[in-house]
Amino acid sequence: MLKTPIKSTINITSSTIVIATFSVLTGCQTLSNIPTANTVNTAISNPLTAQMSVPDRQGHIAYVEEQGVGTAKISTLYSIRPDGSVRQLIDQLNGYIYAPAWSADGQMLAYSKQAPREHPKIYIYDRKSNARHLIVNAEGSNLSASFSPDGQKLLYSSTVGGNADIYEMHLSNGSTKQLTTLPSTEVQPSYAADGKSFVYTSDKVRAGRPSIYRYYFGTGNAVPISTGSYAASPQLSLDGQRMAYLNGRKAAVMTLDTGQITNLAETGLDEPARLSPSGQYAVYPTRTSRVSGQSGGSLVIHSLSGNTSYAISSQAGGVVRSPVWGR
Repeated sequence: MLKTPIKSTINITSSTIVIATFSVLTGCQTLSNIPTANTVNTAISNPLTAQMSVPDRQGHIAYVEEQGVGTAKISTLYSIRPDGSVRQLIDQLNGYIYAPAWSADGQMLAYSKQAPREHPKIYIYDRKSNARHLIVNAEGSNLSASFSPDGQKLLYSSTVGGNADIYEMHLSNGSTKQLTTLPSTEVQPSYAADGKSFVYTSDKVRAGRPSIYRYYFGTGNAVPISTGSYAASPQLSLDGQRMAYLNGRKAAVMTLDTGQITNLAETGLDEPARLSPSGQYAVYPTRTSRVSGQSGGSLVIHSLSGNTSYAISSQAGGVVRSPVWGR
């Protein structure tokens, strides 16, 4: 079981970070394992699943499905295989669940959840013990967690004095270090696979106009990644050659050494793409189902080499958000 860090002593305000504005549990509890019926037999209906590498094919895609609006909002966190099988309910609440992120070994899933009249808190779900642990409960908005490659640390964004900055926490004891101190908004950190840097979103050049930067731990310096437009929510591939992100309003993937951008789709949700463990596939959500006979949103899995895709429908006809593909 993970050690649950003591409550942070950082003085944090209660404002909420949502990238679009640039534009209850404590301790440890065991969850019931609730598999649900498959929505679509994608292993039969498309050839992509069979062609995937083992880490991709046997991996898990975590995503959020939302039902209702306002105070009636119900958010459910699921994991599912890329072939549409073994859909499992991980967490559910009256409120919001944000930005799930897998550890490198696929055994832990970090995410934020916000119950009504409460601030977003960061939890970690442990697949092995089937338990979840409250990790960050500082006053304010605690969002966009990212595991270090060794699983020992966690990056996340949080508000201090009404401002959003990036922090790094040691999971063994809860000690936390603030990494960014600018008066602008710094959010959505994501570790590189070698652990020497991370990418994140900032509007430090122009308020309300986010760009992507890369922070190097060795120097403490951050350099911009040229995308040419509004860009947010970056994620690097494990080999460091590609970056998935939100390009304007489109889910996109960039090849970093050439700067070539592949726009996958305008999702209608301002949601980014996320890469598979091999970096050869991307997953993103759409507002309307692309599965015949199904209602609600979909997960779309796209081959970056073959320019083909298939969809997995939502479980209960809700809005699909924030898919992320882990081992």
